[in-house]
Amino acid sequence: MAQEKPVVVVTRKLPDPIETRMMELFDTRLNRDDQPMTGAELIEACRMADVLVPTVTDRIDKGIMAQAGPRLRLIASFGTGVDHIDLATARERGITVTNTPGVLTEDTADMTMALILAVSRRVAEGERLMRSGEWKGWGPTTMLGHRIWGKRLGILGMGRIGQALARRARGFGLSVHYHNRRRLDSATEAELEATFWESFDQMLAHMDILSVNCPHTPATYHLLSARRLKLLKPHAIVVNTARGEVIDENALTRMLTAGEVAGAGLDVFEHEPAVNPKLLNLDNVVLLPHMGSATIDGRIDMGEKVIVNIKTFVDGHKPPDRVIEALV
Repeated sequence: MAQEKPVVVVTRKLPDPIETRMMELFDTRLNRDDQPMTGAELIEACRMADVLVPTVTDRIDKGIMAQAGPRLRLIASFGTGVDHIDLATARERGITVTNTPGVLTEDTADMTMALILAVSRRVAEGERLMRSGEWKGWGPTTMLGHRIWGKRLGILGMGRIGQALARRARGFGLSVHYHNRRRLDSATEAELEATFWESFDQMLAHMDILSVNCPHTPATYHLLSARRLKLLKPHAIVVNTARGEVIDENALTRMLTAGEVAGAGLDVFEHEPAVNPKLLNLDNVVLLPHMGSATIDGRIDMGEKVIVNIKTFVDGHKPPDRVIEALV
């Protein structure tokens, strides 16, 4: 008798090739209209599924998992970050959690570099000026931005994405500095020509550009606090393609409005999809809708990792991208 296919519930619309392959391999329930599931819908999904495939928009907390059915044994998250999943509760309930690391590194680093350039050279302001019909022609003092060549870039979080950004930054003539929980080995530091700062506060005071590239954890919540933001030079810019919760968004907004920080490029927000309305009115801010990893190449790579994690788990082996393993 053929083995019964596991029930796999996917919470959002994934690229067509990935959904097609999932339908072939598993008893897959898809979200055709791509609307984020409500809490009640997530509970129902957890009750019926052997495997849940959530995304960053789905908060799988203790309350949701408390009502999961006995069949749920794997949460194969579509994404790198897992701060939307209560890992402690998953472990207690015997649920393995996997993610999709590594495949979004280059895409996110590209977008981070794009935001550094866009804010420094006022790209979004220029584009809005053109569309407004108010451009009167070239002038020697109009739309002046700032050169990035020779400036100091501080990277908060020197993991895969931070290192990929450092490689790009060298090509643009930026001096690379970083703060990380652990210092890189000397060979990697030499390759990246990166200077380590043990004190985050001291690094902030010397940077022209700060890029946030660390995950959101309890330890990094508001790591860039109001106090630390005040350590930045008035001409500094802040770029965030990691998680909005790492920055005190209200404090940053106040400082941008007052001119105490020169500009910001934000792809993520503390309470997304809600955005501080005051940010929307600032010309010195470039705002993007959490699209740092949004390439078709990256999304397909993510989906393929999800499939491998599910298939390996169903076959009785340890998935390659385990975040936690079940205790029972």
